Amino acid sequence: MTKRGERDAGLLGAVVLPGRVPDPRPGLAQAVSAERAGLGSVWLSERWGTKDLSALVGAMAQLTSRIKVVGVADFQIRHPIGLASLASTLQALTGGRFVLAFGRGAGAFPIGRGLGLPYPTTRRIIDHVGIVRRLCAGETVCYEGPAGSFPDMRIVDVPDFAPPQMVFAAIGPRSLRLAGEHFDGVVLHPLLTPEAVSRSAAAVRDAAREAGRHPAEVRVYASALIAPELPPQEEEGVIRGRAVTYLQAPGYGELIVRANGWDPAPLQRLRAHPLIAHLGRELADQEFLRHQLIEVGHTLPPSWLKSTTVAGSAQGCARFLHEYLDSGADEIVINGTTPDLLESTIRAFSATHTLET
Repeated sequence: MTKRGERDAGLLGAVVLPGRVPDPRPGLAQAVSAERAGLGSVWLSERWGTKDLSALVGAMAQLTSRIKVVGVADFQIRHPIGLASLASTLQALTGGRFVLAFGRGAGAFPIGRGLGLPYPTTRRIIDHVGIVRRLCAGETVCYEGPAGSFPDMRIVDVPDFAPPQMVFAAIGPRSLRLAGEHFDGVVLHPLLTPEAVSRSAAAVRDAAREAGRHPAEVRVYASALIAPELPPQEEEGVIRGRAVTYLQAPGYGELIVRANGWDPAPLQRLRAHPLIAHLGRELADQEFLRHQLIEVGHTLPPSWLKSTTVAGSAQGCARFLHEYLDSGADEIVINGTTPDLLESTIRAFSATHTLET
């Protein structure tokens, strides 16, 4: 028997200001709570209106001193030099602790058409990210291609830190391969079973290896949807409400179902629910708050939620986090429950020992 020993809370991160929020100020206290609790990272997913990445991460940078601060942005909303400037400034403000994360973004949804965004093709993503990397490194960029036309770009003043790491949010095979080939890390989608996490992590590392990179160069972050020791109504909102927003999203729901090897029929029943059937290809979280979607969440098979989420005791939530790590993730991003409500779960996680034969 060999003993793995204690796992440090630094392997855990948490999302601040999850979902729609009218007031961003609590996110600052949540970031402080995350650092005080010993978490390794704090994540902010930008949302237009009250969750501006530059303002919030800039404030978090001044209220924390150790924790890694990850900002999830839509890469097409800003001009490449604007995104590179934002990333460089936040890297300087955090003293080298900033990580820039993005996925395919709004351009993949109908909302993107209303914003005039082109569809985010793989080639556009690769080129856009490459341009931002080069600008953050102080290089001059002359580019003509899928990402746009940029005859002569350069940032003159770059910080005395390495360019920030860049990670990609991925679910499907093409996005997992893209992350392994071109990014410093991948953040997997919530609602994946441990088996799906294992397959996804292997796909990313295989892609990195085939691209001539060492697999360890790509950090794998699994997203865990947990609701530890919450009142029943809040627990339902975190688990069922958020599950509906993920699964209802056109295209994304299908990818989650496919990644987990589930029967797609329950997904169609969920989308046919009278509350959300009229949305069509629009996003539920653009119209509803998560507590309004609990009723819809009761259409989901219990086995889906049991295998991909956990609620209840801190010890049960901690075991679930360890299971994700055992499945091949390097770090965990806790979704749904803010850092200020995770103290008992973090203690239970750090105290958990696993025996292996």
